[in-house]
Amino acid sequence: MRFISPLSPLVRRGRGTALLAMLACSAALLLITTGFGLRAADAQGPRAEKIGIIGAGKMGGTLAKLWAMAGYQIMISSDHPATLESLAHSIGPNVRVGTPREAASFGNVVVISVPYKALPQVGHDLAPELAGKIVLDTGNPYPRRDGPMAEVARREGTGVASAKYLPGVRLVRAFNAIKWTDLGSAAHRAGALAAIPLAGSDRGALSVAARLVRDAGFDPVIVGDLSTAREFDVGSPVYVQLLTAEELREKLGLKDGH
Repeated sequence: MRFISPLSPLVRRGRGTALLAMLACSAALLLITTGFGLRAADAQGPRAEKIGIIGAGKMGGTLAKLWAMAGYQIMISSDHPATLESLAHSIGPNVRVGTPREAASFGNVVVISVPYKALPQVGHDLAPELAGKIVLDTGNPYPRRDGPMAEVARREGTGVASAKYLPGVRLVRAFNAIKWTDLGSAAHRAGALAAIPLAGSDRGALSVAARLVRDAGFDPVIVGDLSTAREFDVGSPVYVQLLTAEELREKLGLKDGH
């Protein structure tokens, strides 16, 4: 018995070819569109739409402003959130206020910008809210202010020390090697952007951190895993030096594009 396709009558009436062509074009368009979308997403990397900031001092407040301008939703925090209302209002509608616990819950990414001696307590108190999240640690240990734990952190390197205080998070050392005044004045500057060194042992977290650095108006330079954070710790040759990415890589002995 000869097989008769259900489309055969349409073909005989001259419409089958047009229908098949239309279906083929639609399928091709779907494949191209879907494929392009996946490639674009892969190229851009994961996106953090909401950022919780624990510690809304000069550094945290400046980062909140830069990222709010870039379109992110921000929560700045304090044990007394009402004291931050005027700051949030001055930055704009993308910023809200909350407690540190609320900020840790709110953000896809959480920035911790507190005196270094407070880091162990933050890690302990907010462990459930921070677990598994990308955390950017901006603080620096100063023995005169932070006591003996700062001396230990200086010896170990902040990447190693902070990881002990913040277990279970996807940690990146970031924005610790720039003055808050330069953070505000050098963002999106003309010519070669100022560089921000990053260190982390989670590639996905580093990708997100690099995106946030770019959106804040700077050029990210990935130095290496957490142990390499000591290369831009307090007292290092590049600490608080406003350098281009090329200059920073040269001083740190990094290969181009690292």
